[in-house]
Amino acid sequence: MRHRALATLAALTIGVLLAQQPAPKPETVVITFHAKPGSEAELARVIEKHWTVARELKLVQDSPHLTLRMNEAGNKVAFTDIFTWRDAVTPDHAPPAILAIWAEMNQLVESRGGELGLSITAAAIVSH
Repeated sequence: MRHRALATLAALTIGVLLAQQPAPKPETVVITFHAKPGSEAELARVIEKHWTVARELKLVQDSPHLTLRMNEAGNKVAFTDIFTWRDAVTPDHAPPAILAIWAEMNQLVESRGGELGLSITAAAIVSH
């Protein structure tokens, strides 16, 4: 009987501690991809696949989401993808399906102008 009482007390204590933790806050990111020449169409497809899988797994907020294609010097192409993770912890604990897509992305980009092939910047939404 004493073990059951201790187990119940422990469960209640853990429940109270978890309830006191602040809810994780969403994190908006701006990701820039410098496409390797010839990989532009494939990179666009993989960026879209990332968004689709992340939504299916409920890792991101539905909006805002925006993907931009930009022309850079030397007839090169870059993409920018803007979206909001469910919380800031999500990308640090990405599931295997997302990790596989990130590996694909990294094969399709190149460093350019002193910048990495793929860069991620946290941002704050001011208005939409």
